[in-house]
Amino acid sequence: MILDTLANADRYAALHPLFRQAFDYMRNNDLKSLANGRHAIHGEQLFAIVERVPARSVEVAQLECHRQYIDIQLVLAGVDTMGWLPLAQCLEPVSAFNTEYDIQFFKDATNTWVTTPAGSFCIFFPDDAHAPLVGTGNIHKIVFKLAVNAGL
Repeated sequence: MILDTLANADRYAALHPLFRQAFDYMRNNDLKSLANGRHAIHGEQLFAIVERVPARSVEVAQLECHRQYIDIQLVLAGVDTMGWLPLAQCLEPVSAFNTEYDIQFFKDATNTWVTTPAGSFCIFFPDDAHAPLVGTGNIHKIVFKLAVNAGL
């Protein structure tokens, strides 16, 4: 898991073949004007999901993980306090992994919460379970999905 701001994004470009393209998209587009929903950037290899939603409480937040995609979750407005736990410590799955939607949820609790203000992003790799959209008020964010095996 990584927490940082766009000013430092170039530090992470070497971690994955699509990181530079994702960060360039963030810098060169009017992200706040994008409509809710999915936006293609590079086919199924890289796309973005825009969300404008009410925040939820810690009590209802569920840890989730992905196997096929890395998440870069960029907060545009509000504060998203995201839970984090190493996937290896998640021992209580809600159900089996859903390959169609690339997601699995867990009942496990976390004591690690990352406050992510507007202009900041978190990167979650497949070994990071995370519980997003926790806070108060509304959260406007974009989740960039990068195929784990892209260009490899």
